[in-house]
Amino acid sequence: MTYTPPSSFTTRPTLTGTFGMSASTHWLATATAQAVLERGGNAFDASVAAAFVLHVVEPHLNGPGGDLVGIFQPADASAPTVLMGQGPAPAGATIEHYRAEGLELVPGAGGLAAAVPGAVDAWLLLLRDHGTWELMDVLAYAIGYARDGHPLVAGAAATIARVAELFRDDWTTSADLWMPDGEVPAAGQIVRNPAYADVLDALVHASCAVRDDGPVGRAARIDAARTQWRTGIVAHEASAFLAQPHRHSGGGMHAAVITAEDFAAFEAGYEAPVMREFRGHTIAKAGAWTQGPALLQTLAMLEPLDDDLLDPSQEAGAHTILEAQKLAYADRDAWYGDADVDLDALLADDYVAERRALIDESASAEFRPGSLGGRSPFRPPLRTSYDAPAVGTGEPTVAPAEARVAPTGETRGDTCHLDVIDRWGNIVSATPSGGWLQSSPTIPSLGFCLGTRLQMTWLEPDHASSLAPGRRPRTTLTPTLVLRGGAPAFAIGSPGGDQQDQWQLLALLRIIVGGYTPQQAIDAPALHTSALPESFWPRTWTPAGAVAENRLGDDVIAGLERRGHVVTRAGDWALGRVSAVGTDPAGVLWAAANPRGMQGYAAGR
Repeated sequence: MTYTPPSSFTTRPTLTGTFGMSASTHWLATATAQAVLERGGNAFDASVAAAFVLHVVEPHLNGPGGDLVGIFQPADASAPTVLMGQGPAPAGATIEHYRAEGLELVPGAGGLAAAVPGAVDAWLLLLRDHGTWELMDVLAYAIGYARDGHPLVAGAAATIARVAELFRDDWTTSADLWMPDGEVPAAGQIVRNPAYADVLDALVHASCAVRDDGPVGRAARIDAARTQWRTGIVAHEASAFLAQPHRHSGGGMHAAVITAEDFAAFEAGYEAPVMREFRGHTIAKAGAWTQGPALLQTLAMLEPLDDDLLDPSQEAGAHTILEAQKLAYADRDAWYGDADVDLDALLADDYVAERRALIDESASAEFRPGSLGGRSPFRPPLRTSYDAPAVGTGEPTVAPAEARVAPTGETRGDTCHLDVIDRWGNIVSATPSGGWLQSSPTIPSLGFCLGTRLQMTWLEPDHASSLAPGRRPRTTLTPTLVLRGGAPAFAIGSPGGDQQDQWQLLALLRIIVGGYTPQQAIDAPALHTSALPESFWPRTWTPAGAVAENRLGDDVIAGLERRGHVVTRAGDWALGRVSAVGTDPAGVLWAAANPRGMQGYAAGR
């Protein structure tokens, strides 16, 4: 069979030009990035300016107390680099302590789930080493929106509504910031965050203490701001505030263990990517402390198959893609983490062939990780339900934001994403997340809360993803850089927790195999598997579960159900928030953005 042709209708054009392109999950961040490019900044200046704006305008999806994973390639570099902005578990975050608190899982909301914030230091590191602008100019956009105000997006208003009772009864400092008159703000209402504007001003003021006007002085100014972030008011106020017992998901009252010393001990950094060839392209991802290599495993299983089996719009293709993903994510949960993970073995051709051979005509309802070198895989607790009451959690995924955030603060699966390419050939893809306004109580002097990434660790010992002091949680954040002939072709990514790479996979297959334009690929109907232990509290799974947009079609969905998939219909336009920027072989730049939720935006010329 032939590959399903793209629809003649797209929600917007794939933008093309030669000057520069930006795409993100919020129009104000995209506009900010493009404004920086217009003023002579490069892709790194633009990305950092947009990222700090995302902290302000998508506070329910990311914040300065969160984390990020980025992947980028400067125009003069021969290979991509991973930007590591994932902070580790605090020194006091031990399995023994959490068990002594009566916990079976790391909570999905509350200070005990806080890893050391990594996003701000990572953005400042990128700006220092690859940007050209001064810190005060880069932060001016975010400071303006925080101090002068911005229209609250509908998703943020819906999230506040879901957690309003928690804010009123328990997290009263969050109510003071997000419900200042005691009522949930309406979508479109102008909201301000002067405390966070003051935090950013303090970073600028710290940088101004260095007077050297040259490039050495610029780097020193940014490092002074990094030191201020790690050792100043943020570290001390956050750790002191969260040391007071407060409500967590599950209903318990606990004190956080994070300290000012934990903030001071962390620095963001760079790493080499993990790369694999697929159909004439090189796909570059972050390492096994993220879920990124699972995309490479999935592509490796799919690569030699007939094109129709790589077509998400056909029954056989959708089934094959779902089954390959289940196998790759079982390996993720069995082997990945902040440890010496044998990715060479997991991506080896013979191992990939063994895994591919497990795909048959029916949907598997089993958790099937592979064995490596005679070692037995870790098998996480597999629960289809969890009885503890919910308070505040996760990362939002399917359905509208109000249904993705529990009244107790847990959130499952959403975050932010941005991509930028400039006229010189610098390219950035980054996924910042964590520190959602519903993660833990707002620290009143800072105007933000800390994140909950430690919920991705297990309280079972002796695994790469077990909770341990100084160890990074295995994050879901997973941007992608695609190379053609060794040079960057495009940057792509999506929010969505466990679904991030699943939704990116569909776009990659449709672009690389199906010949779709980027916007056609992003607009096309989506699906994903839910037959994996969720990375977010309460970490349940749905054996043989799948979620599909109605636009996939009744015949395809019915065919999947006949094969044994337990399919949840998500609506017509519900799955995925993919954005991308790139360049074609002739050097024409392009950008595309997700229409779902009517919030993502691409711009360029």
